[in-house]
Amino acid sequence: MDPRPSLDPAVAAVRLAVRQALAPFAAPAMPETAPARDTAPASDAPGTGPIVLVALSGGADSLALASAVAFEAPKRGLRVTTITVDHGLQAGSAEVAARAAAQAAAMGADTLVATVDVGEGPGPEASARAARYAAITDAAADVGAVAILLGHTLDDQAETILLGLARGSGSASLQGMAATSDLDGIPLLRPLLGVRRETTRLACAAQHLDPWDDPHNTDPRFSRVRVRQRVLPVLEAELGPGIAEALARTAEQLREDADAFDDMVNETIEDIVEHAEAGISVSVPALAANPAALRHRIIRHVVASEFGESLTRAQTLEVARLVTEWRGQGPIDLPGCRARRLGSRLEFVARDAEAALGG
Repeated sequence: MDPRPSLDPAVAAVRLAVRQALAPFAAPAMPETAPARDTAPASDAPGTGPIVLVALSGGADSLALASAVAFEAPKRGLRVTTITVDHGLQAGSAEVAARAAAQAAAMGADTLVATVDVGEGPGPEASARAARYAAITDAAADVGAVAILLGHTLDDQAETILLGLARGSGSASLQGMAATSDLDGIPLLRPLLGVRRETTRLACAAQHLDPWDDPHNTDPRFSRVRVRQRVLPVLEAELGPGIAEALARTAEQLREDADAFDDMVNETIEDIVEHAEAGISVSVPALAANPAALRHRIIRHVVASEFGESLTRAQTLEVARLVTEWRGQGPIDLPGCRARRLGSRLEFVARDAEAALGG
């Protein structure tokens, strides 16, 4: 009989997700390890491998993630550092950050705590997020992390998709969060996008971890909380279980479509785009020959890549009318640039280049 205790299913699910995410970052020539036990490997020996950085808020999602990374990473020659960001928005936030860091240290991870000034911005959520990501990016650069891991779950993904749908912000928002992306040149991993929030809570309980429950996560002033507490439960009750999983599958399919479109855009742009004196121009006949979906993506891509701005659906359609419904319209003001029709070319010029536009 195997004397080892059985591994809790929730702990196993989180560890499996992390194991798969860390596979590409394993240090070379690592020896084979014994089968996983329900205890983390010893961490008293100094580590020398590449560092992975875990964003740790102290909530159940990030705490379960940190525990799984602390277990899986050393077996792949990786060292673990956690970064806990104290936004200073709530009484006792410093104690919450210290408690999260202490639990990570007990797992064998190196720990960092960063205090940030949220300051003024478009809203408390957006401002806090910007400050948090800036702190995480700085920490990753300081420790030389080869990857950053975030604890977003399948439930977070479903909420993100519903919010994007409500805003009518198109397929880009409906793709949700990517499992693998990039943050200032550092791979950004979300291993738990296929794991339910309840699973992370069960994983914490099974490992006797003490997660923090952020009061903001139950504050109905925030739209995400209303989606979590009201919208998703109604959809589950009226349409049956599995709504969150269905939304996540939809996001994955849309991301596949978006990747294919991006490849098509990149191939097409090489042949139809030319640099102009004060900006960039695109062939009108070539744009007109493409389907509307590809035409609109090319327009948005040109503005984003050349001027670093995003166009709304209404702005994109207005520019597209210079191609498909040309009636001698004048220049169109856009974020960061202007668009105008010049013969067989659609030209985008920086807003301050008035001379180029005859202004």
